[in-house]
Amino acid sequence: MPATPSQQGVDDVSERTQQNRSEGQSPATKAGRRLAAQLAAQKAAEAKRRRQAWAGGLAGVAVVAVLITVFVLVGGGDDKPANNADATPSASASAPAPDEAAAPPAPQLPAGADPALGSKPTVEAGKGELKKLTVTPVIKGTGPAVQKGQTITTNYVGVFYKDGKEFDSSWKSGQPATFAIGVGQVIPGWDQGLVGVTLGSRVQLDIPSELAYGKNAAAMGRPEGPLRFVVDVLAAQ
Repeated sequence: MPATPSQQGVDDVSERTQQNRSEGQSPATKAGRRLAAQLAAQKAAEAKRRRQAWAGGLAGVAVVAVLITVFVLVGGGDDKPANNADATPSASASAPAPDEAAAPPAPQLPAGADPALGSKPTVEAGKGELKKLTVTPVIKGTGPAVQKGQTITTNYVGVFYKDGKEFDSSWKSGQPATFAIGVGQVIPGWDQGLVGVTLGSRVQLDIPSELAYGKNAAAMGRPEGPLRFVVDVLAAQ
């Protein structure tokens, strides 16, 4: 028997209900799931933006750190010469004068010696023609006389006899000269002139060329001609 209209409507509703059930979802459930999916997508997008923002912030911090490091390194390199210059004392403020910087230590004098032996003597040029060895006492020492073959310690200044120009001096280095006397270790004028001089003496030796370095002195790089020495005898043994 064909279904009545009311029965037909009931059957249609029942069929749609069964179809929805067979699909496992109701219309309301589908809408809810779509909304949940949209919310999840939004959350995922927000999380991605936050990660990108953090990554961008960290990159910015790294760039700033690199710039600061470069600035410090470059700036430190530029500062070094300035610091070195600041550390160097100015000549006008604290650097010693050239004479003070070159001043040698005072020599150790024998007991009872004249304090004048502690200072470099001024030596002038000679006068006239020098024909023989001349020994002139400047300061008379009170010690024993120097003997031939002894080792003596002296300070000295050597100049050219004719013009007084200095060519050698132990005072420049502050180191007295030590040598055996009277045995040929020094020029004849010293060997002959210093034997018999008393310890603590200062003597002037005027030495003719033949008792100094001889005629070929210049060829050997030695001072040529007659010479004048002022010699302090500090020790003998």
